[in-house]
Amino acid sequence: MDIRKIDDTISVTPQILPEEMAELAALGFRSVIGNRPDGEEAGQPGQDQIARAAAEAGLEFRFIPVRPGGLTPELVAEFGAAMAEMPGPVLAYCRSGTRSATIWALSQSGLKSRDEILTAGASAGYDLRGIAGALRDPD
Repeated sequence: MDIRKIDDTISVTPQILPEEMAELAALGFRSVIGNRPDGEEAGQPGQDQIARAAAEAGLEFRFIPVRPGGLTPELVAEFGAAMAEMPGPVLAYCRSGTRSATIWALSQSGLKSRDEILTAGASAGYDLRGIAGALRDPD
């Protein structure tokens, strides 16, 4: 797994496998968010397989699929709510980790400063400057 820590509350990674859930729990993760839609690629495990394996490993799981180019304000709000409600730290995954990092960044708009969000993303290896205009600083 290529787990990239954004901050103490969240890390992101490319696609994970059901058999990796016990290892994720052993690493200290308490929740998993799946951002990769089912059927995006042949052979990819479905969210139902991931959810079962997560439950068996004692991890909370939410499925918030983000299709390429399909990020909506509703999905961002759902992700933000999941982050607020789920025990942390959280691991979010998609095909490469980029969609998960992006939806996290947008969910933090107004809660953290734009610079803090962009710096956290960059430290994890994700260039989020393309969404900088959509990020607002806290009031």
